[in-house]
Amino acid sequence: MPRSSAAHQTVSAPRRAANVTLPEPLLRAARDLDINVSQACERGLAIEVAETRAQRWVADNREAIEAWNSYVEQNGVPLAAFRQF
Repeated sequence: MPRSSAAHQTVSAPRRAANVTLPEPLLRAARDLDINVSQACERGLAIEVAETRAQRWVADNREAIEAWNSYVEQNGVPLAAFRQF
């Protein structure tokens, strides 16, 4: 699976311990499957961080996105005559 950019940025970053509480059956299953819990948590957290950043970017830029969409609806795509399909 490709690594997310957030996960890629943390590979060589300094480490810091954190306490995480997980459901016992899930932790037991992970250990039974030889899953590195720290790495799995890091991957999951990196994905969550990336998704939250993307959602916030959309929310922060919603007005500009809506204005651009309105412009395109009224005027079409700029330089459309030069597009080749």
